Amino acid sequence: MIDPSLMSAMLSPFWVSVKLASVTTLCLLLFATPVAYWLAKPSRHHFVARFKVLLMGIIAMPLVLPPTVIGFYLLLLFSPSAGMGKWLSEHGISPLIFTFEGLVIGSIIYSLPFYIQPVYAQFIRIPHSVMDVARLLEPSRFKRFVRVALPQARIGIVLGSLIGFAHTIGEFGVVLMIGGSISDETKVISIAIYEQVEALNYEAAHMMSGFLIIIGVVMVVLIASLSRMHQRS
Repeated sequence: MIDPSLMSAMLSPFWVSVKLASVTTLCLLLFATPVAYWLAKPSRHHFVARFKVLLMGIIAMPLVLPPTVIGFYLLLLFSPSAGMGKWLSEHGISPLIFTFEGLVIGSIIYSLPFYIQPVYAQFIRIPHSVMDVARLLEPSRFKRFVRVALPQARIGIVLGSLIGFAHTIGEFGVVLMIGGSISDETKVISIAIYEQVEALNYEAAHMMSGFLIIIGVVMVVLIASLSRMHQRS
């Protein structure tokens, strides 16, 4: 029989993790999808093309930098004594460090390349002839994006969403640096596992890890199935 106190200690960080992954994925859908579309569009101007390459490199930094490095600089950026945090404090706005909102911003930055890459790859595969015809039939850029580009890239968007969600669920370094371990607020399940291992409470660590393993297996199966369906289509 599972100890009720242990179950309570598991459910709270699990819920925070799911909420964080859901909000982060939604933000990526709304804001990163147009960025991926713009990056995939061919550029006539040499300066714009070079800027896109630079931006792609910046977006990809979380792929090569340790999460603690990203978390450290976000901590400095959000600190009330410098950067964005100082500006927020001067305008009477609560600082972002050790808050759920700060975790969301950090998670978006850290998961951005994992979402952008499959979406960008799908946008870039859209035939130029399709977009040329759409340009002739629909003068509005926004409507072309919604009615033509998005349906063409739907597989990449779903894949990016699944990967972004799964990646956020397992975050540790970034969220620990900028969120700490505040119960019901910033303590995600990966941090809870770390704390249980430090306390030598391996039973709780096993159970929490089991939750993550189950979620990971489900996400991998979904991603693999979707990729196979896309290859067959």
